[in-house]
Amino acid sequence: MNENVRPTLRFLSDKLVSEIIDEAFDLLARYGVYVENKEAVGLLAAAGASVERTAGAGERVRIPRKLGEDALASVPPVVKLYDRSGEKEYVVGGDEVHFDPGSAAVSLLDPETQAERKADTADLVRFYRLVETLENIHLQSTGLISADVPHAVADAYRLYVGLRLSHKPFVTGTFRVEGFAAMRDMLAAVRGGEAELRRRPLAIFDACPSPPLKWSNLTTQSLIDAARAGIPSELISMGLTGATSPVTIAGTLVQHTAENLAGIVISQLAERGAPVIFGGSPSSFDMRKGTTPMGAIETMMIDCGYAQVGKRLNLPTHAYMGLSDAKVVDAQAGLETALGAVLAALAGVNVVSGPGMLDFESCQSLEKLAVDNEICGMAYRVVAGIAKRESPLAVHLFDQLTPESQFLLLDHTLKWMRQEHTFPSLADRDNYQNWAAAGRKTMADRARQDVASRLARPDAPPLAEAVRRDLEKVMKAYAKAGGNADLPPLP
Repeated sequence: MNENVRPTLRFLSDKLVSEIIDEAFDLLARYGVYVENKEAVGLLAAAGASVERTAGAGERVRIPRKLGEDALASVPPVVKLYDRSGEKEYVVGGDEVHFDPGSAAVSLLDPETQAERKADTADLVRFYRLVETLENIHLQSTGLISADVPHAVADAYRLYVGLRLSHKPFVTGTFRVEGFAAMRDMLAAVRGGEAELRRRPLAIFDACPSPPLKWSNLTTQSLIDAARAGIPSELISMGLTGATSPVTIAGTLVQHTAENLAGIVISQLAERGAPVIFGGSPSSFDMRKGTTPMGAIETMMIDCGYAQVGKRLNLPTHAYMGLSDAKVVDAQAGLETALGAVLAALAGVNVVSGPGMLDFESCQSLEKLAVDNEICGMAYRVVAGIAKRESPLAVHLFDQLTPESQFLLLDHTLKWMRQEHTFPSLADRDNYQNWAAAGRKTMADRARQDVASRLARPDAPPLAEAVRRDLEKVMKAYAKAGGNADLPPLP
């Protein structure tokens, strides 16, 4: 009966997509990329890439098109993630859309002072517990950095806290080359071994090239390590138009595609068939302010454009959208977040990072997360489209009406009301008198109440005690190796 059409969005013609891909391959072959990681350079050279020694910026590696096309042929078109129990599956590919809070903000918007501050372990706990309750945020992320542990262990620590508290799969990443092994071991401890982790991945690891056309030692090693562990990598190219990438959107898309293709080649040389997601966090650079506005419409156009390129290459896709450059939860935050979330959903971006984020990806807000959960629900309703529920569509209903009756009384209304319409809890749909009588609350006021209500719910069932001990053992060993044997107690 359901014959609805999924609404979609395209910014690029088929011809322009082909030109972007062709120029990206040409750029890799003629200009190349700079690679700092010696193992990756060795893999590339052995596969037929041209390596040129340079002073200080890594080796310049020119990648022939055939090598890139061969790598693309082995990347799985779909990534499957699983929750902590290993039972619930999340398909990343096609036009499936999954929202997650971005990773990782360096500050938290304090709900009382409305000022940014550093987060601590208690904030991480509240963040993970809240995201666990948000039905339209499918994935967790290591979205805050805890300031009460040394930075040298903060990458693994934020994952450790999250695995203790959440059932959802994670989007995460490493700050240090040494961090990957500890994080892999924690994921394996929860999953029941490295083989099970490979079979049912629990996390995605971000890998961020440095624009223009550089792969650092850290991110390249993460790419190699994740490939060999069977853990999906998410490529996060971050060109800034007119600063670290060409000023035109199409030109930035060429560089973006080339940087992602280089990462795909490295991952497939490390482990053929390794799961990789074509993603990024580019920005339309604001030359007036020297800032990187993620809420700019041009930034969203770049994101939707490269998602279209990724789909042509038969790859899963990712983008930083559904976030805002506003500093508080205000009208700008709603405007930019809603526009980005809807555009991302219409473009079929598979992993959309950003809900909860403010201030150019640098700040998280629990109240904004609550609002964004509602925005993401609306985005899901948009892509569900308009369905044909019955046949005939409506004419038979009028046979049941009298001049005095209304559709409110029909069984048809009760049957389809909740499938056709959403009923948000934070958006105000009351009349003015009732709104005023209830205290004239703003969206931000209602979001604070919603956060408090959600945090009062029972926690997710805890880890099995043996798994918790294994997880703690890995974390403590990593902390000790990083020069800090003591960790904050979890509330």
